[in-house]
Amino acid sequence: MTEKIATRQAYGEVLAELGKEYDNLVVMDADLSGSTKTAEFGKVFPERFFNMGIAEQNLYGQAAGLALSGKIVCASTFAMFATGRAFEIIRNAIGYTQANVKICATHAGITVGEDGATHQTFEDMALMRTIPGMTVISPSDAPSAKKLIRQAVAMDGPCYIRLGRAAVPVFYGEDDDIQLGKGNLIRDGKDLTIIATGIMVSAAAEAAERLSEQGIQARVIDIHTIKPIDEEIILKAAAETGRIVTAEEHSVIGGLGDATAHVLATGCPVPMAMVGQQDTFGESGKPDQLLKKYGMTADDIVAAAVGLMK
Repeated sequence: MTEKIATRQAYGEVLAELGKEYDNLVVMDADLSGSTKTAEFGKVFPERFFNMGIAEQNLYGQAAGLALSGKIVCASTFAMFATGRAFEIIRNAIGYTQANVKICATHAGITVGEDGATHQTFEDMALMRTIPGMTVISPSDAPSAKKLIRQAVAMDGPCYIRLGRAAVPVFYGEDDDIQLGKGNLIRDGKDLTIIATGIMVSAAAEAAERLSEQGIQARVIDIHTIKPIDEEIILKAAAETGRIVTAEEHSVIGGLGDATAHVLATGCPVPMAMVGQQDTFGESGKPDQLLKKYGMTADDIVAAAVGLMK
C-alpha cells in the first residue's frame, strides 16, 4: 500500500527543522496551529511562535512588519482565510513591499471535505498569481513539500505555498531532485502530455498508466511552481507531443490551466483540455467522493486525454 501523508504534516515537521537552522525564522498562526501544524514549531521555539488569534488581516500585516525588520516569517491559516479575507493586506503590505513572508496556507481545495463550500477554496492560486513578484508553490506530496518549503525559506521575497488537509500518496523519494521554478518530468511519452500540480500529480501518473493500456503514451509533468512557471518544459512538451491536458485541484480559471494556456498561446499553440473545478462551488462530503463528483480524478484525466486523441 502506498504511504499517505498530508502536506500540512510535512510543513509542521520541516518548520521544526528549519527553526534550528535559521535563528531569525518566526512562525505565526491565526488560532489554527493544531490544524496547520505550526504548533510543532511552537513546541520547540515558543519565543519565536506567535498565535495572532482569529484575525487574519492582523496576522499578515504584522508578518510584514517582522519581515521588514529582518525576520523570515512563515504565516499560516486556512487557504480560504489567507487569500480571501486577507488579500488586500497581502497585496499591499507583503506584495508591494516584497516582504520576506511565506504565506503557508493549508486546507486548500475540495479535499477539505466535510468543512464544505465555505472552506473549499479554488481561487487561492489565481489570487496569489496576480500579485506582482509573488512566487506560487503547490507541492504534490510530503517529500516535495519539505524540499520546496526549504527553498522558499532560503529565498528572499514573498511566497504563497499551498498545502492540503487530507493525507495524499507519497510520490517522490527523499533523493529526488525538486527545484523551485523547474517542472519535473515524471514519465515520458510521445502522444500527449499531462501537466499536473498538487495532489493531481499522483492522479496524472495513474491516468498515464491506464492510457498506456489503451496504446496511448502520455508524458507526465509536475508543475509544482505555478509562478514563475517553467515555460521551457511546457513548450518542449507541446512541440514534441502536440496535445496538453492540465490537472489541478483548483478552479480552471486562474490556476495551472490558465497559466499553461498562456504559455502555449504565446509560444506553441496546441489542443488542450483542463481538468479541475469547473467554475462551481463545492459542498460537504468525503474528499474522494467530492473529487469524483467534481471531475478531479484519474478517470477524468483519462477521459480528457482520450478526447484530445480523437
